[in-house]
Amino acid sequence: MNYSASYSQKDFHSVITPEQFNHIIEAIADGRYSWACVLILRYIGYNPIHYIPQRTYSRLIKENRQISALVTASKQKTSSDIQASVNSPNYRDLSQLVTAGER
Repeated sequence: MNYSASYSQKDFHSVITPEQFNHIIEAIADGRYSWACVLILRYIGYNPIHYIPQRTYSRLIKENRQISALVTASKQKTSSDIQASVNSPNYRDLSQLVTAGER
């Protein structure tokens, strides 16, 4: 199947936002190339079902829903850990903090 499109670079930047582009790059960096393809198709306005099999698409959606849930849970845990550390009575009085050089 051959498909050619003549988009200028200006058109590309108006179609995909920087946040969407970062999602694509993150998927590629994580080795999730098929998911990156799905994201590209979605973000430029195409229906991925028209280009990949339904079974594959369903599997990718299921897998990446789980991954995003894990990432969200991890971020929430990190955020709550930071908040707990900040609210800890040990760190409320900054005048009592000792630097490594003073020990």
